[in-house]
Amino acid sequence: MSEERLLLGQIVAAHGIKGLVKVRCFTEAPADIVAYGPLRDAAGAVVELSLRGPTKGGVLAAVPGVNDRNGAEALRGTKLFVARGVLPPLPSGGEEYYHADLVGLAVELVDGTAFGEVKAVHDFGAGDVLELTPKGSGHGARESIMIPFSRQTVPEIDLANGRVVITAPEDGGDDIDGGDDGDDDDGGDDDDNGGK
Repeated sequence: MSEERLLLGQIVAAHGIKGLVKVRCFTEAPADIVAYGPLRDAAGAVVELSLRGPTKGGVLAAVPGVNDRNGAEALRGTKLFVARGVLPPLPSGGEEYYHADLVGLAVELVDGTAFGEVKAVHDFGAGDVLELTPKGSGHGARESIMIPFSRQTVPEIDLANGRVVITAPEDGGDDIDGGDDGDDDDGGDDDDNGGK
């Protein structure tokens, strides 16, 4: 079996006409994407990056041999991995995790009920979000749900036993139709305004 790899970033777009690429970084400091040795694509080929500057959510980089926008566009979607062994150990205390350690963990509700498993960890700009795949039926036809990755919604992470504990997710949408829909107020205002 080959050594485990962790995803550190992904080429998401071309930048300009001279072959630069935008790289979304999953490291704490975006520039650290090149700090852990050679990056490799999904096939295992080395992908060299020469950092050119910061951009929202990542870095701008040059790739040797890529000199125009078409070449940069061809790299869009390339995932960038490193061997897990080159990354520093996480601090003890269990407050930091590599995303790869969370994906695939069993998900349980606080009362011990099996819920499903962690499908992915995302960061859309407002903090990490866990994508969960509910188990079996009883959770509607959803293929996955997303919950904030916070202490409030995920009170326990037990890597040793391969599980995370979550508070019961809200169904969503029920509150939209519940409560006052404003018909009484609108009707009353229209009648009052029409009589003046």
